[in-house]
Amino acid sequence: MGESTKISWTDHTFNPWMGCERVSEGCRNCYAATFVGGRMGLEVWGKTAPRQVTKTPWQQVRTWNRKAAETGIRRKVFCASLCDIFEDHPTANATRPRVWDLIRECTALDWQILTKRSHRIASCLPDDWGDGWPHVWLGVSVEDLRVACRVDDLRKIPAAVRFISYEPALGPLTGLDLTGIDWVIYGGESGPGYRPDSEVWAWEMYVNCRSSGAAFFHKQSAGPKPGTGIELRGHVIQEFPLLRPYVRDLSERNRVALALMVQNKGDQ
Repeated sequence: MGESTKISWTDHTFNPWMGCERVSEGCRNCYAATFVGGRMGLEVWGKTAPRQVTKTPWQQVRTWNRKAAETGIRRKVFCASLCDIFEDHPTANATRPRVWDLIRECTALDWQILTKRSHRIASCLPDDWGDGWPHVWLGVSVEDLRVACRVDDLRKIPAAVRFISYEPALGPLTGLDLTGIDWVIYGGESGPGYRPDSEVWAWEMYVNCRSSGAAFFHKQSAGPKPGTGIELRGHVIQEFPLLRPYVRDLSERNRVALALMVQNKGDQ
Protein backbone atom coordinates (compact mmCIF):
# COMPACT_ATOMS: atom_id res chain seq x y z
CA MET A 1 0.00 0.00 0.00
CA GLY A 2 1.19 3.57 -0.52
CA GLU A 3 3.00 5.55 -3.15
CA SER A 4 2.91 2.88 -5.86
CA THR A 5 0.32 0.22 -6.58
CA LYS A 6 -0.32 -2.57 -9.07
CA ILE A 7 -4.04 -1.79 -9.09
CA SER A 8 -4.48 -0.45 -12.61
CA TRP A 9 -7.49 1.78 -11.94
CA THR A 10 -5.90 3.93 -9.23
CA ASP A 11 -2.68 5.80 -8.46
CA HIS A 12 -2.21 5.28 -4.72
CA THR A 13 -3.70 3.15 -1.95
CA PHE A 14 -4.37 4.34 1.58
CA ASN A 15 -5.29 2.04 4.46
CA PRO A 16 -6.27 3.77 7.71
CA TRP A 17 -6.25 0.37 9.40
CA MET A 18 -5.69 -3.27 8.46
CA GLY A 19 -8.07 -6.15 8.97
CA CYS A 20 -11.57 -7.21 7.96
CA GLU A 21 -14.07 -10.08 7.94
CA ARG A 22 -15.23 -12.18 5.00
CA VAL A 23 -18.86 -11.48 4.12
CA SER A 24 -19.58 -13.20 0.76
CA GLU A 25 -18.15 -15.53 -1.89
CA GLY A 26 -16.09 -12.70 -3.35
CA CYS A 27 -14.04 -12.78 -0.14
CA ARG A 28 -13.14 -16.48 -0.27
CA ASN A 29 -9.66 -15.98 -1.78
CA CYS A 30 -9.16 -12.46 -0.40
CA TYR A 31 -5.71 -11.20 -1.37
CA ALA A 32 -5.71 -8.74 1.53
CA ALA A 33 -6.24 -11.50 4.10
CA THR A 34 -3.42 -13.50 2.54
CA PHE A 35 -1.10 -10.49 2.43
CA VAL A 36 -1.79 -9.19 5.94
CA GLY A 37 -2.11 -12.56 7.64
CA GLY A 38 0.50 -14.48 5.68
CA ARG A 39 3.27 -12.09 4.63
CA MET A 40 2.85 -9.57 7.46
CA GLY A 41 1.87 -12.07 10.14
CA LEU A 42 -0.92 -9.92 11.60
CA GLU A 43 -3.91 -11.69 13.15
CA VAL A 44 -6.46 -9.06 12.18
CA TRP A 45 -8.94 -11.06 10.12
CA GLY A 46 -12.31 -12.15 11.46
CA LYS A 47 -15.24 -10.65 13.33
CA THR A 48 -13.65 -10.67 16.79
CA ALA A 49 -10.04 -10.08 15.73
CA PRO A 50 -8.46 -6.69 16.42
CA ARG A 51 -7.77 -4.17 13.68
CA GLN A 52 -4.40 -2.42 13.43
CA VAL A 53 -4.51 1.33 12.82
CA THR A 54 -1.72 2.51 10.54
CA LYS A 55 0.59 5.46 11.18
CA THR A 56 2.84 6.56 8.29
CA PRO A 57 0.26 6.44 5.44
CA TRP A 58 -1.81 9.26 6.96
CA GLN A 59 0.98 11.80 6.45
CA GLN A 60 1.81 10.29 3.07
CA VAL A 61 -1.65 11.25 1.87
CA ARG A 62 -1.04 14.89 2.79
CA THR A 63 2.16 14.80 0.74
CA TRP A 64 0.27 13.42 -2.27
CA ASN A 65 -2.35 16.12 -1.86
CA ARG A 66 0.24 18.88 -1.70
CA LYS A 67 1.98 17.62 -4.85
CA ALA A 68 -1.31 17.31 -6.70
CA ALA A 69 -2.26 20.87 -5.72
CA GLU A 70 1.13 22.21 -6.82
CA THR A 71 1.17 20.44 -10.18
CA GLY A 72 -2.56 20.70 -10.94
CA ILE A 73 -2.56 16.97 -11.74
CA ARG A 74 -5.21 15.10 -9.78
CA ARG A 75 -4.31 11.67 -8.46
CA LYS A 76 -6.67 8.84 -7.53
CA VAL A 77 -6.48 7.26 -4.07
CA PHE A 78 -8.11 3.88 -3.38
CA CYS A 79 -9.33 3.83 0.22
CA ALA A 80 -8.89 1.08 1.27
CA SER A 81 -7.35 -2.12 -0.07
CA LEU A 82 -6.70 -3.91 3.24
CA CYS A 83 -9.90 -3.08 5.13
CA ASP A 84 -13.49 -1.95 4.60
CA ILE A 85 -14.19 1.65 5.63
CA PHE A 86 -17.81 0.86 6.44
CA GLU A 87 -17.19 -2.25 8.55
CA ASP A 88 -19.07 -2.38 11.86
CA HIS A 89 -16.10 -2.96 14.17
CA PRO A 90 -15.06 -0.95 17.26
CA THR A 91 -11.74 0.14 15.73
CA ALA A 92 -13.36 0.98 12.41
CA ASN A 93 -16.10 3.01 14.04
CA ALA A 94 -13.63 4.90 16.22
CA THR A 95 -11.18 5.63 13.38
CA ARG A 96 -13.65 6.44 10.59
CA PRO A 97 -14.17 10.10 11.66
CA ARG A 98 -10.41 10.66 11.27
CA VAL A 99 -10.64 9.23 7.76
CA TRP A 100 -13.40 11.68 6.84
CA ASP A 101 -11.36 14.55 8.30
CA LEU A 102 -8.39 13.56 6.14
CA ILE A 103 -10.53 13.23 3.01
CA ARG A 104 -12.20 16.57 3.73
CA GLU A 105 -8.74 18.15 3.98
CA CYS A 106 -7.22 16.55 0.87
CA THR A 107 -9.41 17.89 -1.93
CA ALA A 108 -6.71 17.80 -4.65
CA LEU A 109 -7.07 14.00 -4.68
CA ASP A 110 -9.93 11.89 -6.03
CA TRP A 111 -10.87 9.34 -3.38
CA GLN A 112 -12.19 5.93 -4.44
CA ILE A 113 -14.02 4.21 -1.59
CA LEU A 114 -15.11 0.63 -2.23
CA THR A 115 -17.20 -1.55 0.07
CA LYS A 116 -19.09 -4.83 0.34
CA ARG A 117 -21.14 -3.35 3.20
CA SER A 118 -23.43 -1.19 1.09
CA HIS A 119 -26.20 -1.27 3.70
CA ARG A 120 -23.94 0.73 6.05
CA ILE A 121 -22.89 3.53 3.72
CA ALA A 122 -25.68 5.97 4.56
CA SER A 123 -25.27 5.63 8.34
CA CYS A 124 -21.48 6.06 8.17
CA LEU A 125 -21.26 9.19 6.00
CA PRO A 126 -20.19 12.50 7.62
CA ASP A 127 -22.86 15.01 8.60
CA ASP A 128 -21.76 17.47 5.90
CA TRP A 129 -21.92 14.93 3.06
CA GLY A 130 -24.90 16.73 1.46
CA ASP A 131 -25.15 15.89 -2.24
CA GLY A 132 -21.76 14.21 -2.07
CA TRP A 133 -18.24 15.57 -1.84
CA PRO A 134 -17.02 16.34 -5.38
CA HIS A 135 -13.70 14.54 -4.87
CA VAL A 136 -15.12 11.27 -3.45
CA TRP A 137 -16.22 8.28 -5.55
CA LEU A 138 -18.37 5.62 -3.84
CA GLY A 139 -18.34 2.04 -5.05
CA VAL A 140 -19.60 -1.44 -4.21
CA SER A 141 -18.16 -4.87 -4.99
CA VAL A 142 -20.57 -7.14 -6.88
CA GLU A 143 -19.18 -10.56 -7.76
CA ASP A 144 -22.46 -12.06 -8.99
CA LEU A 145 -26.22 -11.57 -8.89
CA ARG A 146 -26.48 -12.95 -5.35
CA VAL A 147 -25.19 -9.61 -4.05
CA ALA A 148 -26.72 -7.33 -6.69
CA CYS A 149 -28.71 -5.62 -3.91
CA ARG A 150 -25.53 -3.70 -3.15
CA VAL A 151 -26.10 -1.70 -6.33
CA ASP A 152 -29.59 -0.72 -5.16
CA ASP A 153 -28.11 0.52 -1.89
CA LEU A 154 -25.45 2.51 -3.72
CA ARG A 155 -27.74 4.30 -6.15
CA LYS A 156 -29.67 5.77 -3.19
CA ILE A 157 -26.55 7.62 -2.00
CA PRO A 158 -25.66 10.98 -3.59
CA ALA A 159 -22.10 10.93 -4.93
CA ALA A 160 -19.95 12.62 -7.56
CA VAL A 161 -19.23 9.15 -8.97
CA ARG A 162 -20.91 5.84 -8.20
CA PHE A 163 -19.06 2.74 -9.35
CA ILE A 164 -19.20 -1.04 -9.32
CA SER A 165 -16.23 -3.34 -8.91
CA TYR A 166 -17.31 -6.52 -10.72
CA GLU A 167 -14.37 -8.36 -9.20
CA PRO A 168 -13.74 -11.16 -8.71
CA ALA A 169 -16.29 -11.93 -11.41
CA LEU A 170 -17.90 -15.20 -10.28
CA GLY A 171 -21.02 -15.21 -12.44
CA PRO A 172 -22.92 -13.19 -15.05
CA LEU A 173 -24.59 -9.90 -14.13
CA THR A 174 -27.01 -10.18 -17.04
CA GLY A 175 -29.60 -7.41 -17.01
CA LEU A 176 -28.12 -5.58 -14.03
CA ASP A 177 -29.73 -2.13 -13.73
CA LEU A 178 -26.98 0.47 -14.12
CA THR A 179 -29.23 3.47 -13.60
CA GLY A 180 -27.26 6.05 -11.64
CA ILE A 181 -23.99 4.13 -12.01
CA ASP A 182 -21.07 5.96 -13.64
CA TRP A 183 -18.35 3.33 -13.86
CA VAL A 184 -17.92 -0.45 -13.87
CA ILE A 185 -14.60 -2.22 -13.31
CA TYR A 186 -14.46 -5.83 -14.51
CA GLY A 187 -11.87 -8.26 -13.19
CA GLY A 188 -11.55 -12.02 -13.12
CA GLU A 189 -10.05 -13.60 -10.02
CA SER A 190 -6.27 -14.01 -9.87
CA GLY A 191 -3.85 -15.95 -7.72
CA PRO A 192 -3.58 -19.56 -6.53
CA GLY A 193 -6.92 -21.33 -6.61
CA TYR A 194 -8.50 -18.67 -8.81
CA ARG A 195 -12.02 -19.38 -10.04
CA PRO A 196 -12.55 -19.11 -13.82
CA ASP A 197 -14.62 -16.38 -15.43
CA SER A 198 -16.13 -16.02 -18.90
CA GLU A 199 -15.44 -13.49 -21.62
CA VAL A 200 -19.20 -13.44 -22.18
CA TRP A 201 -19.73 -11.94 -18.70
CA ALA A 202 -17.29 -9.14 -19.44
CA TRP A 203 -18.73 -8.47 -22.90
CA GLU A 204 -22.31 -8.39 -21.61
CA MET A 205 -21.28 -5.81 -19.01
CA TYR A 206 -19.44 -3.76 -21.63
CA VAL A 207 -22.58 -3.68 -23.80
CA ASN A 208 -24.70 -2.79 -20.76
CA CYS A 209 -22.35 0.09 -19.95
CA ARG A 210 -22.56 1.34 -23.51
CA SER A 211 -26.35 1.42 -23.44
CA SER A 212 -26.55 3.01 -20.00
CA GLY A 213 -23.74 5.54 -20.47
CA ALA A 214 -21.44 4.13 -17.79
CA ALA A 215 -17.68 4.01 -18.38
CA PHE A 216 -16.18 0.49 -18.54
CA PHE A 217 -12.76 -0.62 -17.31
CA HIS A 218 -11.64 -4.14 -18.21
CA LYS A 219 -8.93 -4.87 -15.67
CA GLN A 220 -8.17 -8.52 -16.37
CA SER A 221 -9.46 -12.01 -17.05
CA ALA A 222 -9.19 -14.76 -14.45
CA GLY A 223 -5.74 -16.28 -14.20
CA PRO A 224 -2.88 -17.30 -11.93
CA LYS A 225 -1.33 -13.81 -11.94
CA PRO A 226 -2.81 -10.29 -11.74
CA GLY A 227 -2.98 -8.56 -15.11
CA THR A 228 -3.72 -11.73 -17.05
CA GLY A 229 -5.72 -11.04 -20.23
CA ILE A 230 -6.30 -7.29 -20.06
CA GLU A 231 -7.71 -7.28 -23.61
CA LEU A 232 -11.39 -7.88 -24.25
CA ARG A 233 -11.99 -9.32 -27.72
CA GLY A 234 -8.74 -7.86 -28.94
CA HIS A 235 -9.10 -4.40 -27.41
CA VAL A 236 -7.84 -2.70 -24.25
CA ILE A 237 -10.92 -0.97 -22.85
CA GLN A 238 -9.97 0.98 -19.74
CA GLU A 239 -12.22 4.00 -19.39
CA PHE A 240 -12.64 6.34 -16.45
CA PRO A 241 -15.85 8.09 -15.38
CA LEU A 242 -16.84 11.70 -15.54
CA LEU A 243 -17.85 13.50 -12.37
CA ARG A 244 -21.64 13.58 -12.16
CA PRO A 245 -22.05 17.41 -11.96
CA TYR A 246 -20.29 17.82 -15.31
CA VAL A 247 -22.13 15.16 -17.31
CA ARG A 248 -24.34 17.04 -19.79
CA ASP A 249 -25.86 14.22 -21.79
CA LEU A 250 -25.20 10.65 -22.85
CA SER A 251 -23.59 11.50 -26.20
CA GLU A 252 -21.07 13.85 -24.57
CA ARG A 253 -20.32 11.26 -21.93
CA ASN A 254 -19.63 8.55 -24.50
CA ARG A 255 -17.50 10.93 -26.54
CA VAL A 256 -15.24 11.69 -23.59
CA ALA A 257 -15.17 8.03 -22.50
CA LEU A 258 -14.00 7.03 -25.97
CA ALA A 259 -11.32 9.73 -25.91
CA LEU A 260 -10.09 8.41 -22.56
CA MET A 261 -10.00 4.86 -23.91
CA VAL A 262 -7.87 5.93 -26.88
CA GLN A 263 -5.59 7.97 -24.66
CA ASN A 264 -5.12 5.14 -22.17
CA LYS A 265 -4.40 2.65 -24.94
CA GLY A 266 -1.82 5.01 -26.42
CA ASP A 267 -0.08 5.42 -23.05
CA GLN A 268 0.55 1.70 -22.64
